[in-house]
Amino acid sequence: MFKVMRNGENRIDVEFSGKLDSAEMRVALDELSHQSEDIEHGLMLYRIGDFSLPTLGAMAVELARIPQLFRFVRRFDRMAVVADKEWVRKASEIEGALIPGLQIKAFDLSQEAEAEAWLQQ
Repeated sequence: MFKVMRNGENRIDVEFSGKLDSAEMRVALDELSHQSEDIEHGLMLYRIGDFSLPTLGAMAVELARIPQLFRFVRRFDRMAVVADKEWVRKASEIEGALIPGLQIKAFDLSQEAEAEAWLQQ
């Protein structure tokens, strides 16, 4: 499951769980792009439930859309990742260190209020 919701003028909320195949990845990337149109200095709350690595086909779709993903990421200043798995939180923060201009901070599922507060700082 991958759901993207616009939450105000400069914020989107993303919920993800399960495993994405190539068709689902295309839909997810299209929805992220569509919902983030006209956002500048945006905020994103990313809730990750039961996560499984995407299929190889899904990863190929993501790689093919790297330019679109860079345009998408540049619209945001902060991303709070709420996940139950420690390795997902660590990977998210490493990703944030590699993307200039985007701060990513990860939180445990029990820390969603803290994630919200951090986004609004």
